[in-house]
Amino acid sequence: MKEIPKSTKVVVIGGGVAGCSTAYHLAKFGWKDTILLERDQLTSGTTWHAAGLVSQLGPSAAITKIRKYTTDLYKELEKKTGFSAGLKLNGALSIASTKGRWQELQRQATTAQLFDVNVELLNTQQVKEKYPIINEKDILGGIFMKGDGQADPIGVTNLLAKAAKEEGVKIFEKSPVEKILVKNGRIAGVKVNNQTIECEYIVLATGMWSRQIGEELSVSIPLYPAEHFYIITEPIKDLPKDLAVLRDFDNRLYLKEDAGKLLVGIFEGKSIPAFAKTNKVPNDFSFGEFPENLDHFEPYLEASFKRVPTLEKVGIRKFLAGPESFTPDTNTLLGEVPEVKNFFVCCGFNSIGIGSGGGAGKVTAEWMMSGHINEDLFIYDIKRFQKFHSEVNFITERITETLGDLYGMHWPYKQHKTSRNKKLFPYHEELKKAGACFGVSSGYERPMWFALNNEKAEFKYSYNYQNWYPSVEFETKNTRENVGLFDLTAFSKYELKGEKTHGELQKICTANIKDETGKTTYTQMLNKDGGIETDLTVVCLDKNYYRIVTSAANKEHDKFHILKHLSKEVEFKDVSDELACLGVFGPKSRILMSKISKNDLSNENFKFGTGKKITINNKEIWAQRLSYVGELGWELYINMQDAKEIYNLIIEAGKEFNLSNCGMLAMDTMRMESGYLHWGHDMSPEENQYEAGLQFAISYKKNIDFIGKKALLKIKEKKQNKKLSMFILKNNKPGEPLLLHDEPIYNDKNIVGRTTSGNFSFNYNKNLAFGYINSELIEKDKTNKQNLFIEVEKIKYPAEIILKPLNNKNIKNI
Repeated sequence: MKEIPKSTKVVVIGGGVAGCSTAYHLAKFGWKDTILLERDQLTSGTTWHAAGLVSQLGPSAAITKIRKYTTDLYKELEKKTGFSAGLKLNGALSIASTKGRWQELQRQATTAQLFDVNVELLNTQQVKEKYPIINEKDILGGIFMKGDGQADPIGVTNLLAKAAKEEGVKIFEKSPVEKILVKNGRIAGVKVNNQTIECEYIVLATGMWSRQIGEELSVSIPLYPAEHFYIITEPIKDLPKDLAVLRDFDNRLYLKEDAGKLLVGIFEGKSIPAFAKTNKVPNDFSFGEFPENLDHFEPYLEASFKRVPTLEKVGIRKFLAGPESFTPDTNTLLGEVPEVKNFFVCCGFNSIGIGSGGGAGKVTAEWMMSGHINEDLFIYDIKRFQKFHSEVNFITERITETLGDLYGMHWPYKQHKTSRNKKLFPYHEELKKAGACFGVSSGYERPMWFALNNEKAEFKYSYNYQNWYPSVEFETKNTRENVGLFDLTAFSKYELKGEKTHGELQKICTANIKDETGKTTYTQMLNKDGGIETDLTVVCLDKNYYRIVTSAANKEHDKFHILKHLSKEVEFKDVSDELACLGVFGPKSRILMSKISKNDLSNENFKFGTGKKITINNKEIWAQRLSYVGELGWELYINMQDAKEIYNLIIEAGKEFNLSNCGMLAMDTMRMESGYLHWGHDMSPEENQYEAGLQFAISYKKNIDFIGKKALLKIKEKKQNKKLSMFILKNNKPGEPLLLHDEPIYNDKNIVGRTTSGNFSFNYNKNLAFGYINSELIEKDKTNKQNLFIEVEKIKYPAEIILKPLNNKNIKNI
């Protein structure tokens, strides 16, 4: 038996597809000093019983890239090693039997064009031709993806393991990690088979065990296994060997040909959490299965008989019920955890590990080696979650829903129903009585919109006209004409103190941070390659005392980035849950505020972009004159215990000025009307400030080598390939079409860009979109000569660029 080394650079824990892929890529990219420890045998856990589907198209460009790379890698390694991954790329067919699903598939086919994925749109007859054994009676249409198919999970893992060994990785089976060692908040090593291996980095690729391994170190890894079911039939006479993989989303079924048999699997609407008695995955559950549960499976089996009548005539050879781990949002967990330095994860694959494991391993290796990622992968970053997401009560309830989300409708604006009401504002009941329809933001129940005329405050999901449009029309118009009250409490808020604070903020921010009490600075923070990591406001509260305010959803991500670059001499505190924040915005906001506060709020005394303490009802409140909606107004930062009292006071005083409660959807519409960008949609590490039109937030004058400055200076000298622009459609009916993001932008017949945000503006009666396009197209003299279109559901809608925001008010001098 090989001897385990006493030290190494990286220890990869877990010998499934994720661990083997990460180890291979680390060694291939130069970190040869990598070992992989598997507590039992390679593939034990969940890899061995995976259905092995591979598909190219993902919900974003970066994920599509991961999936395409995965399939290409398996092909390449098969040739290189002479070892088979059991690849059968006969294509995949997805069908729709409801109107909403058919729209969803057409949107997928439209988006696929941005990523060079070949997707054919099929009518009912063409579906039958592609899949002769199907019952096509209720099918509206389908999409066929030529390069998709299936692979053998055990073959793929052994292929990656073989390639990793050839690159110098040492793999040790029967080597369970007893303890992960941490010193001074950083990975120090592992204990295995009663010996210690010192190491600098760990990659946790331990699948369904990951949450409980993390728990031992107070590291939050939000995933949990559900029982996942499939059957394999007896051999079927004359079954075509080149049969495509079939996905019948509306019946929650997938089918694949398996050596002359059919495998039929399900992603049911309500799943069964595994190991419910103990909420622990046993350490020895290596190739374990659960008892057959035909009662649970039967309705789906019946549906499969209707879809593929042949199935009714054949017996079942194998019924498999095995564990498969799922995350709170059905997306993978990658990246460095915030709690321990150099501790990376590559897990939570939600049943698509074989189809994305190759690319996920590559991204993990790159992330480790450069310390950041230059792609928009926040959707996969473990730091999109908070501590409570991995608590047993939250995660076991949530995965009953998220397993089903894979094949459920992916409606725009969809909210989860499980594990709700975890964090409530002090005035939650008041918001509820006012007709709030809630969505989750940073764990908080935050109003999305307010129902009118005692209607039910709930989403009726659609790909067309939204049932909340009348509410948003009222809220946005009223804020532009009178005054709107917006809840901003979910925003992430951090306070920094100490003599070196200003100097360190100058180092991590691109703008020149004002160090005068009450002054605010809008800025970005970058990685060393110039990619935009965070979008934020910094306010100087007092001498050597600052507050950073960033997006609600980015709480852990932004905190991690800031702390990574701050010295111990700066005192850092996350005050997100200590301060409520209310936005009072609109032309009548000053007279309303003057009614509840005796402070002088005139333009002369309270300039735009400044903040100061004011008194409301004998309570000291920090007010700052900023607005994400492009109107006169104030953000009020209130101690949480006083928030309910102040909220009620504003509502009461506001009656005289026609004040309306307003939700997130109104704010998103108004920020687009005003030309304001949103991190995660309109900017990400994939873009730089010149491309995003944010060069005004760069200060080369400050005499400091801020992070990303060297990269920016090089970028500045080059012509940018793409630029963010604003578009309106010539069609101005709400929901016709529903603009979201990732819709192709055409100039005549050529795709020249993609959208990043979309909304309907009721104030200006326009379908509005932001998007990146080829920078040559937006030179001013060419703008009106372009034949531009935005494509939605395979229909091209005439569009035009606008050079100024629809709402172009100068709110600085009001």
